[in-house]
Order: sequence, then C-alpha cells, then structure tokens
Amino acid sequence: MRKPDQPVKLTVADVAGNLQLTQKAIEKFRDDHKDLVASIDFTRSTAPELPGKIDAEQKAGKVDIDLVLTGTDALAAGAAKGLWEKVADNARPVLGDFESTLQEPAQRMQKIAAGNGIIVVYYPSGPLIEYNPATVSNPPKSAQELLDYAKAHPNKVMYARPANSGPGRTFLMGLSYLLGDKDPKDPKNGWEKTWAYLGELGKYVEYYPSGTSAVMKELAQGTRDIVVSTTGWDINPRALGQVPKEMKTGSLQGFHWVADAQYMVIPKGVSPEKRYVLYELMKYMLTKEAQAQTYDQGYFYPGPAVKDVPLSMAPADSQKTITDFGRPEYAALIADNPIETPLDADSMVTAFERWDREVGGSKVKK
Repeated sequence: MRKPDQPVKLTVADVAGNLQLTQKAIEKFRDDHKDLVASIDFTRSTAPELPGKIDAEQKAGKVDIDLVLTGTDALAAGAAKGLWEKVADNARPVLGDFESTLQEPAQRMQKIAAGNGIIVVYYPSGPLIEYNPATVSNPPKSAQELLDYAKAHPNKVMYARPANSGPGRTFLMGLSYLLGDKDPKDPKNGWEKTWAYLGELGKYVEYYPSGTSAVMKELAQGTRDIVVSTTGWDINPRALGQVPKEMKTGSLQGFHWVADAQYMVIPKGVSPEKRYVLYELMKYMLTKEAQAQTYDQGYFYPGPAVKDVPLSMAPADSQKTITDFGRPEYAALIADNPIETPLDADSMVTAFERWDREVGGSKVKK
C-alpha cells in the first residue's frame, strides 16, 4: 500500500450520529492533508439499512462507501455478513499499539470489535431512565417499580427499537443485570427474566419508535412520562433545546453500566490508495487533539476513547455545555458501578432478532 499519486475523494457514511462528534476533526484532517484528500462527502443512513446496501455494492464489484462510522449495531450486523476488512490488523503498521492509549473500558470495547473496526468514541452509556418531574413525583427505583409504573400509567413509558437505538439496546442488555438473569452475555439461553419482563412491559407500551430522537420528542411534548436514556441522550437534547432542561434522570437497583462505543470501519473492496489515506485519518482521530472534540454537546458523554483527555482540553462551547447541562452525579455513578461490555456481534444480532420477533417488531413505528 502506498501514498496515492493524487488526492482522493472519500465518502463517509454515518449510521450512529457520530458526525456530531467527529466531523470537525475529520474536516481538519482534510484541510491539513490536501496532498491526500481532495474532498469528503458525508452521508447519513440507519444502522439496519447500511449492511444490506454495502453487501449489494460488494456483490456488484463497486463499493462507493469508503468509511463507515457506526455503533455496535451495524458493526455486528456487517461483521456477521463478512462486510468489513480487518482494519485493526491491516492498519497496524500505521496505528501501532493504539490499544495502550485507550481508557480501560474502551480497550474492552475495542476487543469486541474483533478487528473489524477502530474505536473512535466511548461512553459508559446506561441504561438510565429519564423522566418528567412534573408528572413523576416518585420515580421508579427498580425494574419492578418501572413495570409497576407502566401498568398504572399505560402508554406513558417508552423506548425505541433496540436495533436502531443506543438507549434501546443498552436497556435491552442492561436488564439482564438489573433482573439478575442467569447469563447476561447469552440472550438465547440466559435471559429468561429479561424476555419475560420485556413481554410484560410491552403490554403497556403504545408503540416503539424506530429511533431515539422520536422518543425524546415525545418526552418533551409530555406524551410520555418516563423514557429509557443514557448520559449522552440526557445531556445533548437538553443542551440543544429539544428536551426541557428540568427533566431528571435516575438509575435502577442493581445497576450496571453497559458501555457503548462507535467505530471507524472500512468495507471490503475499498481501493489500496484510499485505504492508505483512511489509515492516516484513523491515526489522527486517535490523537488527543481530535479526541478532545468528541465532548461536543454531550451527545456521547464523556466521549473520548483515549486516556488523559480531560474536559479542559475540549473547545470552550463544549465545556460550557457540560457545565450547564451535565449532571454532577454522573461522576460518582461512573466511578461506583461496574462497567460491562455489550454483547458480542453474533449475540447482539440474536438479541435484536428475538426482540423484533417476540417483543416489539409488530409495534415499531417509523
């Protein structure tokens, strides 16, 4: 693999909302490396849609997407289909021992990518509940109390389809810890309590939005009292004025964080010249300078996957957002509770398919 003879045009597809965190840094790389990059087109689609599109492109012998920014959802779905190059191995000469620069939980998140992607952002995630204190005077303190609230207030509790929602899938995976299931890493044989709980809760959920934004809109409008959330989905919509600032969050008894991350992924079939450039881009995205940008407006709070990138390194507007809309209790919640990794790729696909088939697929509303 060698440096291209002329600057390349790149197409970056985002299926995770990741560009909120990384676009400025990617554009800085572009502007600083005019010998490598002619232009970058940014596209957005959903995690369930993208793997099929790339699969079709690969079969046609013409891959138009050069870099994918994805959460664990499309990473897992694409890995199951063999769509991604083993970039952690192929880019090793450029990236070196990048794992040693990562925070400890981010190192574990990198491992579950099984070489298919390079982590770019990390956060402890959730599952948290977010609620309107004007209508919920005594918020649930356990999974059972959440179910009791849903029964007493039909259609007032909501979460989104897990296959296309960070909070949705974090709730799906976090319940196995909250409920004390037999094996939190085995949705097929170890989640007896989780599947029973979700089936019962579903009786009192009017419908499941296809994405998290719609859930937050319903909370803001007052049509739902309690929704499933994460640190980022709590902070960012309030910072953007999409959800009232006075909304509150809480955790449930037996709480374990189920961490989340987003990755840089390269489809098989991208030209060697473009891969040369993409590896250099990935190297830059793991620098402290680029990582400090990922605090953004709290969307993936905190954000940096790399160690020793404090909020004080972030842009001034990011620092103000976290000061104004962050929650002081998050620091203790992160320090004092276990941080688990999500399911591996195959198990996550199994969990998504079972949820779609048995829990809520027929009630998903786009």
